Amino acid sequence: MLLPAALERLVRELKKLPGIGEKSAARLALHILTSKRVDPVALASAIAELRQQVHPCPICGFYTDQPECPICRDPNRAGRVLCVVEQPRDLIALERSGGFRGRYHVLGGALSPLDGVGPDALRIKALVARVVATGVTETILATGTGVGGEATAVYVARLLKDKNVRVTRLAHGVPLGSELEYVDAATLERALSGRREF
Repeated sequence: MLLPAALERLVRELKKLPGIGEKSAARLALHILTSKRVDPVALASAIAELRQQVHPCPICGFYTDQPECPICRDPNRAGRVLCVVEQPRDLIALERSGGFRGRYHVLGGALSPLDGVGPDALRIKALVARVVATGVTETILATGTGVGGEATAVYVARLLKDKNVRVTRLAHGVPLGSELEYVDAATLERALSGRREF
């Protein structure tokens, strides 16, 4: 590129973000440079403040700028029902649905031995300790449906098997509003095996 050094540095940094390639990074960098609506100093300050003030909640692993996150502090949440997710973004998606009023536990990823992610790299021990210590009656495994998510769900379910807790898994099946002819075979098979009374 024939960009000034500072602009090229910003492009290199923006390319490190997920889903941002060379062209998108250059477009964003040029927008930051020329836009009257974007204050580069305020943007840099917000990013620095984010890294300084936001940390994982010591109870659930979600992000907070307080000693505990708002979900863990909420007395109206069902404290005995725990939804286990891989990442904070999964928690956000479930909260957006409005269908769950219990508490969460963020593992910080999924098992992936090929990538060096074993049980000790995740918050699995903390999950088991939390289930035992707080008298959780149901643990909902809301991990992904890929190989890593499935392996994580199976591993966690085995660990919780003798802990006097009901272990459930999110239902998987045909997306709402879709035509069966466009749904892949694995999804259809799962939908059939997980069918329920109507």
